[in-house]
Amino acid sequence: MNLRTSHKESLATAAIILSLAWPTIIEQAMQTAVQYIDTAMVGSLGTNATAAVGATTTVGWLIFSTISALSVGFLSFIARACGANNKTAAQKAVSQAVLVVLVVGSLYTLLTLSLSSRIPVWMQVDEGIEKLASTYFFILYLPMLPRAASTIFGTVLRAAGDTKTPMKVGIIVNLINIVLNFLLIYEARTVSLFSLSFTLPGAGLGVIGAAIASAVAFFWGGIHITYVLWKHPMVSPSGTSLRPDMSILKPCMRIAFPNILQRFGTSLGFVSFASMINSLGEVSTAAHTIANTVESAFYIPGYGMQTAAATLTGNAYGAGDKKRMKSLSSMFIPIEVLLMLLSGTALFIFAPTLVGLFSSNPEVIHLGTTVLRMVAISEPIYGFSIIVEGMMLGVGKTKEPFLYNIIGMWCIRIVGTFISIKLLGMGLVSAWACMIAHNLFLFVLYFFTYLRGTWNPLNTK
Repeated sequence: MNLRTSHKESLATAAIILSLAWPTIIEQAMQTAVQYIDTAMVGSLGTNATAAVGATTTVGWLIFSTISALSVGFLSFIARACGANNKTAAQKAVSQAVLVVLVVGSLYTLLTLSLSSRIPVWMQVDEGIEKLASTYFFILYLPMLPRAASTIFGTVLRAAGDTKTPMKVGIIVNLINIVLNFLLIYEARTVSLFSLSFTLPGAGLGVIGAAIASAVAFFWGGIHITYVLWKHPMVSPSGTSLRPDMSILKPCMRIAFPNILQRFGTSLGFVSFASMINSLGEVSTAAHTIANTVESAFYIPGYGMQTAAATLTGNAYGAGDKKRMKSLSSMFIPIEVLLMLLSGTALFIFAPTLVGLFSSNPEVIHLGTTVLRMVAISEPIYGFSIIVEGMMLGVGKTKEPFLYNIIGMWCIRIVGTFISIKLLGMGLVSAWACMIAHNLFLFVLYFFTYLRGTWNPLNTK
């Protein structure tokens, strides 16, 4: 009887995990699919166009990593409040999230637009594509405030257990982006469908058209998710004050600050990493950009599960439920590792085909395939790190992940890449080998953290 009850509880826990994870996985899959389409469309314009778009990608990671980190503080606070059935505290936290969006979104708008002409120079972009990369970046970050709203408000809704709304908004955003890409990137052209022929309008704007399409889609997404949040029955900030409330902001920022440092530090590392790769020339830059795009699709199951892990462990912590916390951790890890094992196997097998979708250059295809097959082998161990980190974020433990990621990024990936490329004159393969070493380092640290049980604050209560 006990075994049967335990089996039923395990199935119920797995069902809850998957019900929260699948909308996030679908949302991220859609985003990645659009990223694939964007890269393929721009890639059809030539290697220069691909390099111009990809050269500033890591700067975007740097910007949005800090915004995402701010949302982590609210995620933990709101998930715990919902777990304790404290609707008032959750709504007050959401009102403070709105305030943070207004302040941070405005500041980042000024910062990104004012520095748009300098960023390609700092990223060591080839002089021939500096102006194009700068214009692309400027347009893409015009709707910075709506993009900040999408990031933070989406996390707020997920923390309250609503992963479907951000998914729906994200799908529409990506559909808008696809349609506008077709209309803005290419010239007007005749298209044949079965026995019918018709003229498809086109602005012929190339890379600039891709930037405009994304900017319009991001603007709509930010406005729409703000509207949905205001109508939400559980966490609507309607009627609450937007004045700073330190009783909410202090605990949220205490959790968020180490994560901000972590994401800023690691994203700055990504910028340094990409800058060194950009110095290798257009082929390496294009192969790296395409490989990053392809690889991102295979992290979708991992990060979808991480969102569920953060939300559910935060709920269990808020309710003080030790048994549920233990049950969640024992279910999350095997599911995550299995998913990442499957995705890593698929990445290894289909790497040449996937790289070939974005470039017809034989050198780019060969180099991109090589680095993707290297990283595919490390997918399962990276999945373990992702899920343990997610559980730690859910309970507000952000200091250890900060230390782990900063040490791994700067002491292993960046130093190793600098030695490989700058001192030894090696190429892209050596840089990705350093990235894999970084992933192995994180696995070891998170593995021992999990074994010791220090990730779970209820172990000491």
